[in-house]
Order: sequence, then C-alpha cells, then structure tokens
Amino acid sequence: MSSHGTPIAMTSSPCGPLTGVAEVPGDKSISHRALILGAMAVGETRIDGLLEGEDVLDTARAMRALGAEVIDHGGGSYSVFGVGVGGFAEPDSVIDCGNSGTGVRLIMGAVATSPISVTFTGDASLNGRPMARVTDPLALFGARAVGRSGGRLPMTLVGAADPVPVRYRVPVPSAQVKSAVLLAGLNAPGETVVIEREATRDHSERMLAGFGAHIRTEMTDEGRVITLTGQPELRPQTIAVPRDPSSAAFPVCAALIVPGSDVLVPGIGLNPTRAGLFTTLREMGADLVYENMREEGGEPVADLRARFSPDLAGIDVPPERAASMIDEYPVLSVVAAFARGVTRMAGVAELRVKESDRIAAMADGLRANGVTVEDGPDWWAVTGLGQGKVPGGATVASHLDHRIAMSFMVLGMAAAAPVALDDGSPIATSFPIFTRLMGALGARISSAPQAG
Repeated sequence: MSSHGTPIAMTSSPCGPLTGVAEVPGDKSISHRALILGAMAVGETRIDGLLEGEDVLDTARAMRALGAEVIDHGGGSYSVFGVGVGGFAEPDSVIDCGNSGTGVRLIMGAVATSPISVTFTGDASLNGRPMARVTDPLALFGARAVGRSGGRLPMTLVGAADPVPVRYRVPVPSAQVKSAVLLAGLNAPGETVVIEREATRDHSERMLAGFGAHIRTEMTDEGRVITLTGQPELRPQTIAVPRDPSSAAFPVCAALIVPGSDVLVPGIGLNPTRAGLFTTLREMGADLVYENMREEGGEPVADLRARFSPDLAGIDVPPERAASMIDEYPVLSVVAAFARGVTRMAGVAELRVKESDRIAAMADGLRANGVTVEDGPDWWAVTGLGQGKVPGGATVASHLDHRIAMSFMVLGMAAAAPVALDDGSPIATSFPIFTRLMGALGARISSAPQAG
C-alpha cells in the first residue's frame, strides 16, 4: 500500500489494437530538479509541464518546508520563488518524501551544506531503501546523518556549518548520487569534483549550467569528470519540462506487443543518457520511429511512433547501456517475453535496490505468468515465448513499486489470460493518468480499492 492511499487491486485483460495519441506526463527527473534548483535560485523560476505525480508533489512540499514559495497555477504550471544557495530554513516538521528515492536523495544533497537539521521519512518502500550511498559522500562535506540500522529512513541529516569541497568518485553508476554531491557542492567553497566511470543521466549538469552555475565536464582516463565551482548566485529560469521517456516506455512497449497497434507518443525527451530503451527495442526489431526531432529547453525531443512488431528477437543488452535505461528494464522484460529467443540483461545490480528488488519482482511475476526467467546478483535473462504465446492468468505483487505495477499491466494487454495486481496505487507516484491514458488507447484495465 502506498503512503498516499489504500491498496488498489488492478486487472489488465487482453485487448484489441492500441491506437491513438498518448500524451504522457512531464519528465520526473527534470521536474524534481527544476523544483530544487528553483528553490536555490534568487527570484522567480517558472516551470511548465511539471509532472504532478505524488513523487514530485512531495518534493514541492519539501521545498515549501525549507522556506521557498511554490505556487501552483494549474495545468502543470508552477512558480518557485527561491531562497538562494545556502538560504534554506530549518523545517518545522519531518519531511515526507513518500515513495521517491530521487526526491529524498537530491534534497539531502541540497541541504547537506547548510547549517540546518532536517529529518526525512517516506513510505514503507522508501524507508527500507539504503541511504548510505548518498550520506557517505555527503559526510565528506561535513554533514552528519543519523538513521535506523542499515542507513535507512527515518533519518536526520545535520548539515555542515563549515562545508568543504570534495572530490568524489561514484563507486556504482548513479545519477542520484552524482546529483546529490553536485547539489551539496553548490554551497561549499572552491571546486567540487565528481568522477563517474560510466556516464549517467546528465539532467543535473544541464540544468545547473542553465541556472548559471560554473560547471564543466570532460572525459579523462579516470572517466567522466564533472567540476562545479561553489557558492554561485543561481539565476531563476523558465523551464519547459519535456515528456518523460520512462513513462513513454509503457504505451510504446504495449503497442509493440498488442496485435494491430499504432500509437504516437509526442514530445518525448531523448537525452542520450535516457534513451537506451528505445535503442534496445529497435535492435530487437521493433517498429519504432522518431518523428519531428527537435530541441526544447536544452534537451533533444521527438515524437515516437510505435507499431505492433510480431517478429521481435531476443538480444544481449550491453551492460554499458544500463545507466541510460535503468528504470526501463522491468517493461523491457515484458517485451522480451513476447520475443523469440533469450534477452539477457547484465550490469544491473542497481535494480536490486530500487523501490523494490526489481529483478526479483519481475522474475517472480513473469514466472507466475508462464515465462522462463533466470537471474543472478546483477543480471537476468528472459526466454521469450513469441507473439501470442505468453499464458498470463496470474496475480502478482507490485511491492509498492510503480514501474513493477505498470509493467505487469502491459503484460496483461497481450497475454492469453488477464494479469492481476495486488496493489496498483503506487502508479500515482509517477504516472497518475496511466490507467486513463491506456484506456483511451484501447487497453482494458479495471481496478477496485481494497479494504484494510
């Protein structure tokens, strides 16, 4: 059950062709960062197309609690009146980040170099996730974190009164950790340096530069080296949030496996650090075309047209692509179930510590629906049954994970028998219009609140 509502049982039944235009919500990663950097700028930042899912709305509430003014103008249009770098006020109460690992880790970074104490909590899923991967580098700035055993929330972060700049090598590819360190570096003197062996999504670097921070990126023998000069005065911006490629993944993947489908998904952000899924699908033989390619707000954007693809073939997904599609592996595994041959996914250890253990959650659910899956610590392999041959018919657990929930709803659209879900309420954290949007395309998803 989500922290924002009662459990909602859902069932996705086999359907006819999915057709039409899928207007997916704004990008979640960019929405979080726009709110946080707007709160750290001086003056009014205007944001259009903000994702109004629970994760992002929790971040907006957190910025208000830290002293920024956040005004909802309706229709995804917001104003943020920032307090400046180092200007956050100590909140009066605990900050609840709901289900959002991105939100809590980025906010921790933003407050770590201010002389305030902030206590964070979340829902049952978030409170079970490890925070040491962020609090360890933040300690190098001088911040202190006190939480439950295993570095779990609820946790109080005591910001550094006299922060120092750091040089930090990210041990495992993670845009959240990189971004937290960069946000902390904003209020530290001198230069903060982050080194990542493999490039992860670069929305933070792009947006920091847009707000006027002095930031540079270079490729060296060490990897990708990002250098940020601390204590700038950030300039307010007008930000148009592109539509979320991670949300687009669901109507796109559904169209590829439901016979006769033809779906257009307009205005999708195609940042190279986020577009790994679409590259992978095309390598599998997907009829997926980019139309009207353009640039909006410093991000590459295109309209995606996805058509039913009966001859998908399993492939080995390159491990180095993982960072650019880490959130899309669950729904990719659904597509793999309808392909011919084996799809192998390696270098994905981070999936074990997302909102759920996504490898275990998808493997268990796919097996229950008649699909063969093998898995290890940082890999898994799905043996496809081919188009129209996935039995379905099982009830699976969402594990309080929005992407697990939506992935199994996609499975039910093309399986031989309906697929049921114990709790679809977490979908509201990232894609609150999912059921309505997919229904308008022709999907058959039913839901009912559960007692208790």
